[in-house]
Amino acid sequence: MHAIRIHRYGTPDVMELEDIPTPEPGSGQILVKVEAASVNYADLMRRSNTPYPFPTPLPFTPGSEVAGEVAALGSDVAGPPVGTQVFALVGRDGSSGYAQYALAEATQVIPIPPTLRANEACALVVAGATALLVLREVARLQPGEKVLIPGAGGGVGGYAVQLARLLGAGQIVAAASSASKRAAATALGADHVVDYTSAGWFEQVREVTGGHGVDVALEMSGDPLFAQTLACLAPFGRVVVYGMAARTPLRLNDEQTLRFFYAPALNQSLLVFNLGLWFGLRPEATIAALGDLIGFAATGQVKVQIGHVLPLAQATEAHRLIEARQTTGKVILRPWDN
Repeated sequence: MHAIRIHRYGTPDVMELEDIPTPEPGSGQILVKVEAASVNYADLMRRSNTPYPFPTPLPFTPGSEVAGEVAALGSDVAGPPVGTQVFALVGRDGSSGYAQYALAEATQVIPIPPTLRANEACALVVAGATALLVLREVARLQPGEKVLIPGAGGGVGGYAVQLARLLGAGQIVAAASSASKRAAATALGADHVVDYTSAGWFEQVREVTGGHGVDVALEMSGDPLFAQTLACLAPFGRVVVYGMAARTPLRLNDEQTLRFFYAPALNQSLLVFNLGLWFGLRPEATIAALGDLIGFAATGQVKVQIGHVLPLAQATEAHRLIEARQTTGKVILRPWDN
């Protein structure tokens, strides 16, 4: 089978298209014929040897999300039956998503309805589930509250704008780095947009919220944007950290520590989210969120965000596009396309 392999850490050029043996499912595993593979920022971090959360040993195939059909079952796996269309989280056994076939633990395979195509499943499931769980379960967004969504041009951010509206947010402020991404956020339902690369953007957030600040803020960049996001919080506000795009470890300085631990009048909260751990510890809540997402997409309440669809051989270009911030929505690789 064709697969992208990484034998040394570095720039996108270290990824090579190779022919490797097709894996066979072992105990508790399912082999998936991959029709679409998501490209995530975590893939870029692993490729460049940025811990996420730990270094990935060489050599490896990147990619953690795929959609396709069940090709084979491990001897002790009852289903889903061969031929079933599924979404899967992969990557624990050295056979990951940038490939024509990938192994997944049976517990990490989710059947998808015929109405949801492979590209859409890859674009919706993880990014959408992250956005919904962060807003509804972690931040516990309440009707009428004000919410700040940085990175609104990305996969999670685009869904968060739409889902915040469905959850009854009173005011949605989206932050993005380019005019096209800010326009896309407005089209998805943001009430206000700001450029988080401009000086004092957090002051604009406080201004458009009437000096109140936001009740919920999402954070996926790390320093220095983390400190600026904190400046947008209202009393009783919650900031949820779900990523580290700046590739710098998040550390609370003395002022930020005082904000959370020694300024009780503010009553603000710092929360963190990891989808993989959430899925492992709270599978029922995750499956419920996925069911809601699929329903939202089927009824048109949530638009599936697909930016670029490229053949597997262009994985290098996919990484370059993301690093250059030239994408809006999910980037998808198609392993069987030429």
